[in-house]
Amino acid sequence: MTQDVTRYLEEHHERHVEELKDFIRIPSVSASSAHKEDMRKAARWLADRLEEAGLEHVQVLETEGHPVVYGDWLHNPGQPTALVYGHYDVQPADPVDQWETDPFEPVLKDGRLYGRGATDDKAQLYTQVKTVEAFLKTKGNLPVNVKFCVEGEEEIASPHLAPFLEAHAELLQADLIAISDGPMISEETPSICYGLRGICGLELEVQGPKSDLHSGLFGGGVANPATALVKLLASMKDEQDRILIDGFYEGVIPMDEAAHQAFREIPFDEEKTRVELNVQELAGETGYSFLERTSARPTLEINGLYGGYQGEGLKPIVPSGAGAKISCRLVDNQDPDDIYRKMERHVKAHTPAGVTVTMKQTHRGKPFYIPVHHPYIQAASVSYEEGFGKKPVYIRSGGSIPIIEVFSKVLGAPVVMLDFGLPEEGMHAPNEYFQLENFSKGTSTLSRFWVEVGQLGKQ
Repeated sequence: MTQDVTRYLEEHHERHVEELKDFIRIPSVSASSAHKEDMRKAARWLADRLEEAGLEHVQVLETEGHPVVYGDWLHNPGQPTALVYGHYDVQPADPVDQWETDPFEPVLKDGRLYGRGATDDKAQLYTQVKTVEAFLKTKGNLPVNVKFCVEGEEEIASPHLAPFLEAHAELLQADLIAISDGPMISEETPSICYGLRGICGLELEVQGPKSDLHSGLFGGGVANPATALVKLLASMKDEQDRILIDGFYEGVIPMDEAAHQAFREIPFDEEKTRVELNVQELAGETGYSFLERTSARPTLEINGLYGGYQGEGLKPIVPSGAGAKISCRLVDNQDPDDIYRKMERHVKAHTPAGVTVTMKQTHRGKPFYIPVHHPYIQAASVSYEEGFGKKPVYIRSGGSIPIIEVFSKVLGAPVVMLDFGLPEEGMHAPNEYFQLENFSKGTSTLSRFWVEVGQLGKQ
C-alpha cells in the first residue's frame, strides 16, 4: 500500500532536503525578543509548507506568546484521528564561537545536515509533513485523519500552550498524539520511548544576618547560612543515594525482575559511558543500573549553589544568605505539586537554628507513561522494523516533556513517541546536526505507521 508513497519520497528527497535547509535558515529562537519577527516568519513558512502538502484549514493561530501553526486533513470518516505535535522554535546558538559552521546556514557533510534546530526539532517535524504530503500527492488520501499542532515555545517550556490547548480542545480533539522530537537509543538500534520522567524544580534561599559579617568578629557566634544550607541539603539523601524526603517514593511502581530484565536487554555499555564522561565511576541509587537510575527511578539533584564571596582570593565573611536550585525527576504516579509540598515539610523540619528558609517552585511536569502492549505502540514497533530493518527496543527517557502530560490530560488521547534523532547529534549544543539517512528511514517508518493505525481503525 505504501509503494507509491515510498517512490514519491525517494524521487523528491533532494527537494525535501533543500526545503529543510530553508527552514533551518530561519533563526527561530523563541527565548530572544530580538527574534520575534523570525518566529513569525518560521510559523508562516511552515504554514505554507502544510498547504503545499495538501493539508486544509491551515492557520497561524495567535497566543499570548509565539503563534501555533495548525492544519488538518479530515476526509476519512470512521478512522482514527491523529494529532501530530512538534515545534518550530530552536535554542539560541550560543556559544557561537564553538560552532564549526554558521549555525543558521545549514551545511551537508558526510551525510549529516548541520545547523541549529536540525535534530531539535525541524528535521524530525519535517518527516511528518513530508510523509503526509507523499500520501496526499500519490493517493489523494490518508489511511487516517490527521491534524498538525506545531508550537513556537517548546524551548522555553511552552508557557502558553496549555491554555491554547484548553481553548481549542474541540479543534484539536484526536484519538492519538504523535510526536517526533527526541533521540533513539543509538544509530544501530531503533527504539520506542514509552515513558518520560516528570519534573519538580525549586529554589531554596537561606537567610541569616542582615548583611555579610566579618568572620573573625562574628564567626562561631552567628549561624552561617552557607553552612546551614549544606546541612539542609545533606539531610535529603542517605549514603545509598536514596532520597529521605518523607513520602517521596509514594506513587513509584517497584521494579520487579521482569522490569530489570527488560533493561538488561537494551544494548548499552556502562563502561563506555563512564569513559566518555571522564569520571572515575558511575554512581547513583544502590540496586539499580545506570539506565534504570537515569530513566525509571526518581531523582533529586542539586543544580546550583550560591552564597558568600565568589571572587578571586579569600574574603573571610559570614555570608548573609545562601541558596540552591534543585530539580527532582519523577516517575510513574508521582505528582510534582505533591512532591513540592513534601519538600516544604522536610525543609521546615530540618532547617538549622538561627536561619530562615524560603522556597519557590520553578518547574512542574507530570511523568508520562504508555504500556508497551498498547495497540498504537505495537503499530509503531512494526513500523520501525520496516523503516530501519531491525526490531526496536522499548526504552524510558530520563528527560521531561511536561506538555505531553498536558496533551494527554486535556485531549484524553494516548501519546506515541516516534523519534528519529540520535543522542550524539548535539541537541542544544554547538554543531547540532541530523543524520539524513534517518530522514528517509523516518518517513518510511511513518508511512507504515499510518497504514497500521488505519488498519486498527477498521478492526
